[in-house]
Amino acid sequence: MVRKARKSYETPTRGWQQDRIDQETDVLYDYGLKNKREVWKSESKIRDFRREARKLNATEDEEREQQLINKLHNLGLVTEDADLTDVLDLDLEDILERRLQTIVYEKGLANTMKQARQFITHGHIMIEDNVVDVPSYLVTTEEENNINVAPGSKEIVQE
Repeated sequence: MVRKARKSYETPTRGWQQDRIDQETDVLYDYGLKNKREVWKSESKIRDFRREARKLNATEDEEREQQLINKLHNLGLVTEDADLTDVLDLDLEDILERRLQTIVYEKGLANTMKQARQFITHGHIMIEDNVVDVPSYLVTTEEENNINVAPGSKEIVQE
């Protein structure tokens, strides 16, 4: 029996809030996202990190707290000497800056965010020796320096 996949994000509880819609639309265009579902998925990831930080703050479990901070440090979201208040201060832009699409654009491998997304989905971007075709892939700090154009794709990128 095949299990039905659950949504990995939460939609807004209120359908019509003009301020929220305008803010989501601005983020959508600034980061070259396909639809608002990508905004909601990123918000859900941040919400999960913050929820975990609140739980750890209440239980005072030092080992799990350090594991969470190490995980977020490897993703480049917090510094190495961060604490739970830094995790609670994370916002949507922090996680959107760590997406592969954003990093490809910032490295100059693409002229626009939309072009970066297209290069990634068409298989022209590699991390180390692996082609990654997911624009929402969260790049770790170790992988950030190993992002390159795939062999045979050099003529596509206009510098």
